[in-house]
Amino acid sequence: MAAPLSAWPWEILGVFKYMLYGPFVAKVWDSRYREANQSSWCLHILIICLLRGMMYLSWNAYSHMLFLTRNRLIFKQGVDFKQIDREWNWDNFILLQAIVAALVLQMLPVHETLPVWNPKGIIAIILLHTAVSEPLYYCIHKWFHRDYLFNHYHSLHHSSAVPQPITAGHGSLLENLVLSAVIGIPILGCCIIGCGSISLIYGYVLIFDFLRCLGHSNVEIIPHQLFERIPFLRYIFSTPTYHSLHHKELDTNYCLFMPLFDALGNTLNIKSWEMHKEISQDSGKNGRVPDFVFLAHVVDISAAMHVPFVLRSIASLPYTTRICMLPFWPIAFVTMLVMWAKSKTFLISFYNLRDRLHQTWAVPRFGFQYFLPFAAQGINKHIEEAILRADRLGVKVISLAALNKNEALNGGGMLFVDKHPNLKVRVVHGNTLTAAVILNEIPEDVTEVFLTGATSKLGRAIALYLCRKGVRVLMLTLSTERFRKIQKEAPVDYQKYLVQVTKYQAAQNCKTWIVGKWITPREQNFAPARTHFHQFVVPPILQFRRDCTYGDLAAMKLPDDVKGLGSCEYTMDRGVVHACHAGGVVHSLEGWNHDEVGAIDVDRIDLVWKAALKHGLKPVSKIGSIVTKSIS
Repeated sequence: MAAPLSAWPWEILGVFKYMLYGPFVAKVWDSRYREANQSSWCLHILIICLLRGMMYLSWNAYSHMLFLTRNRLIFKQGVDFKQIDREWNWDNFILLQAIVAALVLQMLPVHETLPVWNPKGIIAIILLHTAVSEPLYYCIHKWFHRDYLFNHYHSLHHSSAVPQPITAGHGSLLENLVLSAVIGIPILGCCIIGCGSISLIYGYVLIFDFLRCLGHSNVEIIPHQLFERIPFLRYIFSTPTYHSLHHKELDTNYCLFMPLFDALGNTLNIKSWEMHKEISQDSGKNGRVPDFVFLAHVVDISAAMHVPFVLRSIASLPYTTRICMLPFWPIAFVTMLVMWAKSKTFLISFYNLRDRLHQTWAVPRFGFQYFLPFAAQGINKHIEEAILRADRLGVKVISLAALNKNEALNGGGMLFVDKHPNLKVRVVHGNTLTAAVILNEIPEDVTEVFLTGATSKLGRAIALYLCRKGVRVLMLTLSTERFRKIQKEAPVDYQKYLVQVTKYQAAQNCKTWIVGKWITPREQNFAPARTHFHQFVVPPILQFRRDCTYGDLAAMKLPDDVKGLGSCEYTMDRGVVHACHAGGVVHSLEGWNHDEVGAIDVDRIDLVWKAALKHGLKPVSKIGSIVTKSIS
């Protein structure tokens, strides 16, 4: 049974908890027809709640901007899905304090004569905060670390392994009721003694939230030189490092914002200043070198917002178009133009796998730009600079995402390997594992497939592999020369299984389509009912046929022991990455010392697939397959 006041009363409402703001909205709406001072305060409460939410989300966005903060991180691990789910309702405290504020105003109508500005309030609220809120919070916080209160209440707040700005609001109902008193006493005190003002309330609440976000940000932005020049300041306000030590060791650094009270209470961690100085000094240096880098690209403007530094919660779910994100589309569009004009490859996310650091970098280009002939040179320049940077840093493997390895763009990465023959970093297109994943999805009893994009790198490898298994491959291509070239690569006895077709009508009786070139709904109509569309085309084809089934893009689930993974890769489920990403992971784990660029070595498909399974990567599809059969 849960302890009293540990759970939130509106937990069962889910997203409908926001309806509890309805009475405030109704009061404001009512004020349009009748003069009511109380209604104006409902408006102020709503505005303050909105500003507070924006404050926490903005800080959270900043803490996830790894291209700015990576060298200033205090806890070096990533925020995983479990922490994100636990903190999903982090904003409960804002709703609670709105309700508390409304109740207080009903009982003590001190707001009725408040001016917009009163300069006396600044000194008064500083004194009240220092003399009341700080010692009160210190004592209660220390009390919450005793066995019963910690286990039943405060442990929820400390369940977050990596402090984040929104972690500040993640706690039990009882804790946040106490916090409401801590933040409310100075405000109420100023109003009672005649020093209060509307601007004072706004300012105090937002500064309070700002400092709480700073303390939980996991990013050290305060320079150590400040404390060396003015030593007493270290007792006046705490740093992110200071509060992070509390989360790490639990029994020190209990203060709200002023370490003075930890010093007086003999709970100040002696490592606080030294650790702060060390992190501050290291901020100008490169951090740990990643073992593996996945070089991604932006798909489209809507997908550009599916990153942790926009909304962490949205990024932790598979990408789909969300109505709530549409108002931000103009901002994303302007950002796209700025990135096009002036931007470099940047760090998006990271995770750890068996003591190896894996990072995702993004080329600042959107999907449509890869199909503009005049943009090709600039895109290749970005990719080349990323590869050279990885080489300088000492990265072992860099894997190229779908459009970054486009054959027409750079020959599947061959351009860079040929241009820089002395690269130490291994460049991988990951197409060998991509081919293996697609082949794994094809049922064992299939005897005929229809293949579009048949003369591409993947199309060629899939066709050659399947024909060796006695599967008839209808290869859609208008180029007889390219078809003959691929056919000659097959063993003589199996060349008959490769058949050139030039029209979609040739597949009217084939129920297994492998789509490597985008097809329209009209072209899909040539497939018979109950056809399954496998695909390796970006973007995925429209799921137009209700009487057919559609496979996802080739992907694999990362091993269960992955740590710090908290964002979904485009439309993939949690923990699932594109096969080209997984191919680079396997290359890194195996320690292979060769590049994987250009044409796919068909003889290595089974080898790479077996290596992926050995290291704990799992196929997303559960269908028995030709690859599995050949390995067994």
